[in-house]
Amino acid sequence: MDFIHRTTEEIARDLLGVKVQFDDGEQTYAGYIVETEAYLGDVDQAAHTYNGRNTPRVQSMYKDGGTIYAHVMHTHLLINFVTQPAGTAQGVLIRALEPETITEQMKENRNGKDGIDLTNGPGKWTRAFNMTMALDGFKLNEGPLKIDTKQRRYPVDIVESPRIGIPNKGEWTHKPLRFTVEGNPYVSRMRKSEMKPAQETWKS
Repeated sequence: MDFIHRTTEEIARDLLGVKVQFDDGEQTYAGYIVETEAYLGDVDQAAHTYNGRNTPRVQSMYKDGGTIYAHVMHTHLLINFVTQPAGTAQGVLIRALEPETITEQMKENRNGKDGIDLTNGPGKWTRAFNMTMALDGFKLNEGPLKIDTKQRRYPVDIVESPRIGIPNKGEWTHKPLRFTVEGNPYVSRMRKSEMKPAQETWKS
């Protein structure tokens, strides 16, 4: 996948349906991305690199596209994919996945949670997959976290909406930089009335 020569918004859309695989050393977890958010670097008031902020904590954001930027928010590990050439510091937050297979280990990792609640949030799927901050700075497909763009799925429809949890950021609070697979039940904060059977949200 091209993480350098396209806009971050285009990449965020194209990541929907991509298969994510993570090997924690004991087993491999897998799922399909159903929700992303684009963060547009130094102009984006919600981005960790807004206004050129460059601290040791965000160094991975300044690396080449395809690098993993991991950070912890409210005790939850969040995973982002860097999306532009080194120095531009834009990225995509992976907010939710539809598991390829729900395993007993995933449920155990999530303290007994099951069904859509296993992976329908940015800190939920990383916990279900037993991920750690050690992923920060790795390139995709060069370490334990890989993406498969061949054995992927394609959404029937994509919804664009404002990002979640971005208050008081002026116009950046409302910009449609969140991308979701329409109706997929694993999308975070999905209303039950809007949910469809997961298989119906992908092209056959």
